Formats: sequence, C-alpha cells, structure tokens
Amino acid sequence: MRWGRLLGSLATLGWAIAGPSQPLLKGDLQIHDPTVLKVADGYVAMGTGYEGIDGGTLRLRTSRDGLTWTDAGHLGTTQPAWVGKLLGQEPPNLWAPSLSRHGSTSYLYFAASTFGKNSSGIGLMTNPALKASAPDQGWVDRGLVLSSTPSDNFNAIDPARIDTADGRAWLAFGSWWDGIRLRELDPQSGLLQKQNSKVYALASRGGGAIEAASLMQHGKYYYLFVSFDRCCAGLSSTYRIMVGRASKVTGPYTDRSGHDMMKGGGTELQASQGRYIGPGGQEVYQDGREVRLAYHYYDRDQGGVSQLQTSTLLWDDSGWPRLPALPTGGS
Repeated sequence: MRWGRLLGSLATLGWAIAGPSQPLLKGDLQIHDPTVLKVADGYVAMGTGYEGIDGGTLRLRTSRDGLTWTDAGHLGTTQPAWVGKLLGQEPPNLWAPSLSRHGSTSYLYFAASTFGKNSSGIGLMTNPALKASAPDQGWVDRGLVLSSTPSDNFNAIDPARIDTADGRAWLAFGSWWDGIRLRELDPQSGLLQKQNSKVYALASRGGGAIEAASLMQHGKYYYLFVSFDRCCAGLSSTYRIMVGRASKVTGPYTDRSGHDMMKGGGTELQASQGRYIGPGGQEVYQDGREVRLAYHYYDRDQGGVSQLQTSTLLWDDSGWPRLPALPTGGS
C-alpha cells in the first residue's frame, strides 16, 4: 500500500515537473503563416499561397477537432483584380492571411507583395456564414484596406485584427523596415476608421527582422506577439516567437525586462528546438473560452517542409505567457 502511494506521488510529481505539452497534430499540416478560426462545424485554417500554383491564392486546411487537419484546397483560382493594378504585376502568391470574427461575419485580411519590397497592399474579404465544410464559399472581396510604397518606412503586409472590449477594432501590420504599425478600423466594414487616421508605432528593430504581429488582451494588458530573424529558408530559418505587453492597445510595449519594443525589445517565447526549426508566423485565436496560438515551423524530419502547430498559452503569476513543451517525439 505504501509503495503504491509512493508510485502515485512520484507520478504526480513527474507530471507537475513536466507539465502539459503542445498537442501532437495529425493529417495534412503543410501550411505557412497560419491563421485559425473556430466555426460552428469545426476549424478553418488559411496560409500563404503556393508560388505559381492555383493563382497563388491562399491555402486552406480544415479540422473537426482542431487536432487532425485535412487539405481543403485553396481560396479561388485568381487573385483580386486590384492586386495587379496596385503592384503593376500579379505576384507569385498572396501572403499571411488573418481570420477574425465580428458578430456573425468572418473577416479575412491578407497581403499582396513581392519578396524584399515594400510596394505592398493589405486586402479584405468578408463572409457572412463561414463553414469548415465549405471554407472557399461565400467570400466577398472588399478591396484594398491600406498600402505602402518605396517612399514609406513601413511595409503593408502581415495584417492581424483585434477587437477590443470598448467596441473598437484595430489592425496591426508590418515587416522589416521600421517595424510594426497599428491603424484603427471601422468594426463593421473592416476598413480603416475615417475619423482616426493616426498611425501608431508598436515595435521596431531599427530596420532589422521583425514581422507577423498579433495582438490579444489578457487581464489588464495587451500582448504583442511578433517573429524575429530569418523566415522562409527551410532548415536555415532562424525565426523565433517574441512577446511584449502594454496597458493600452496603442502601446508602448515592453518586454519582461522592461525593454521598449520600439528599441528592439522582446521576450522570447519559442525558438528552434529539435525537429521544430524556425517557429514563427504566429497568430492568436479564440477556441471556446481559451485563447490559443497558431504558428508554423520547418520540420527537420521532413527536410524543412513548413508545418502547422497550435498551442494553449500558459500564464505565470506576473501575467507573462509561455508555451508548453513541444509534443513528445519532437526532439
């Protein structure tokens, strides 16, 4: 009896030390710059399009339980007409989609650009009744939200929307150049708020690698997640997920040590480990009462193919997030 109690105590202690882990996802996980939205009949994920395939349109994955994923094709076969007019050419693919919901409407923001340039634009589509059973159906093109040109010191890509408790909505965006920016949105149309044209600066590395912003509120703080360093290089990628927080959605954001994110600050949340190379391109999403984080990594065991991973966010007593251990067998 005493031995049995001891074994039980050790098992309990071992679990407490190890803690929970991120889920081991299954199925077709090949996606880049993922966004996930929970809908009535499951989950919809979207990612950057494949270059020169299916018009470079956004890729789709669906799941009934958020764990096992299925290839659901792509969103249309042609890019919106405004893309080619804005850029002077149709790019090889569309980038970095972001799904969110306001009321019963689903909002899809996405980026149109070419690698290494800031001649870019962020577009919007809306869907009144998005379903995992038909994720490519019901979308309406709402056109260009905002753009950047070589004369700007920001890059209008990597959009992510947040709806705040005061009924307002905001769009974070930016990549390299002078970092991450924020604009206010009209919550209903999803387009820029005409009464507030101010551009808020949230984070910068002085022209260094920072992108993939995503915002959430937890307790009395807003949290800004970004990716640092090199993306899109397979097993040579050095992407890593960073975070900072602020008392207002417009900032200023600081990391755990108090370092301003406008001066390169950021607390590391996850970096390469084992088979999980270059984690990043992250975005928070609501899963019932829980807020989770979706991101991609380059799978060392598959030669560097980008894969989807999702995770719950854990919070310490100081109100800082952390990610659980990577799935068993991931190192």
